[in-house]
Amino acid sequence: MSKLLDEFNIKSSSKKYQLDDYLIFKDKLLLDDFRIKILEDLSDKGFVNENISKELINSEIDEITYGYDLSNGERTYLFNIIDGEVNGYGPITELLNDDNVTEIMVNSPCDIYIEIDGVLKKDETVSFINDEHIIRTIERLISSTGKSIDVNKPMVDARMNNGSRINAIIPPLSSGPVITIRKFRKSVDDMDSLIGNGTLTPFMARFLSAAVKAKLNIVVSGSAGAGKTSLLNILSSFIPDNERIITIEDVRELSLNQSNVVSLETRESNYEGLGKITIRDLVKNSLRMRPDRIIIGEVRGSEAFDLLQAMNTGHDGSLTTLHANGCKDAINRLETMALMDGTNVPMHAMREYINNALDLVVQISRMRDGRRKIVEISEVVDVVEGEIILRNIFKFNSDGVNETGIVQGEFELLKYVPLVLQKIQNAGINDLDDMFELKKNSKTKK
Repeated sequence: MSKLLDEFNIKSSSKKYQLDDYLIFKDKLLLDDFRIKILEDLSDKGFVNENISKELINSEIDEITYGYDLSNGERTYLFNIIDGEVNGYGPITELLNDDNVTEIMVNSPCDIYIEIDGVLKKDETVSFINDEHIIRTIERLISSTGKSIDVNKPMVDARMNNGSRINAIIPPLSSGPVITIRKFRKSVDDMDSLIGNGTLTPFMARFLSAAVKAKLNIVVSGSAGAGKTSLLNILSSFIPDNERIITIEDVRELSLNQSNVVSLETRESNYEGLGKITIRDLVKNSLRMRPDRIIIGEVRGSEAFDLLQAMNTGHDGSLTTLHANGCKDAINRLETMALMDGTNVPMHAMREYINNALDLVVQISRMRDGRRKIVEISEVVDVVEGEIILRNIFKFNSDGVNETGIVQGEFELLKYVPLVLQKIQNAGINDLDDMFELKKNSKTKK
């Protein structure tokens, strides 16, 4: 709301207005009454679904609040409420327009958190009137997506016009309405920027680029908000332009620049409980679409088995992400999800299946200082005595944090020639020899 301070001659040093936005206008019933009357008056005058000038909003406020002794702060707060509601997306409009803010989380009218540079903090310069105000904002945010939210369907996950992803949930599934927005980044990172901000080393970048070009099957794992989808998008950029790529997501977040890309998106069931299309349905259908590559935004269920089938039947170069705390945990989760298929596949057979299908697991983590780092790149080596064996190729060794809270440590290239190097060389990529000891593998991964 700082953009309006000058207009109403409110000095920026007025800490009372900056520290707790919610308390500026304490009489919420009167505030909501003003809001309703102003919006109704604007509607009666024909100002609907169009941008309304600040002059007109100020005129309406003067008219509706005549006789009330509002402070400058209260009037500014009311102006922002109306301006956000008619010309934007409610109180969070400025946060949506701020490129530095990457996530917005509304927990309650006065409990709003944002993420900047990977660090989560409470924003006390923004607030809502009440729960109904949050619900109205949700409806406005999803109005262009073709989705709705109400007591019969109290949860929605959608992609806004600018590419940002919104998740909202309302009672009875929650104690109050909650909004979570992961904002679309206008300038998608590339591998050079990841090297520059310390996410990985040039050697790691070269290795991953070669792995994608050589059509290795790769899983990117990590926790929520670790940067899995961003890394998946960057890895996908190394796919040659002459290949046909099928992307499959719940909500479209991937942005590929190749010419032959088909993007598929799941669909929720309607009010009659019909028409639901799952990730698994789309994976099965994608196999009939002559894909050179299949990219799944995230596997979280029985579609893992179909993806493994695709990897084992000639669809090399498949990429996906999943939630896991490490490379070994990622394999365990993939195994569990594949068994959710319901087929009576023995455990040892499923592990052999994973071993034959998957080449690399890349673990990305958000560190305590908010920065992202690729902490492991491991290859699936073999199945020994019924257990899937992984070996690290690269890893990040943390040395704790310094006095400024920055995570310290170094990346390590293990003294090990990965078995997948032979696959990469067979694809005609021979510029990785300087990374590894020049010795011949006695064994290569099938």
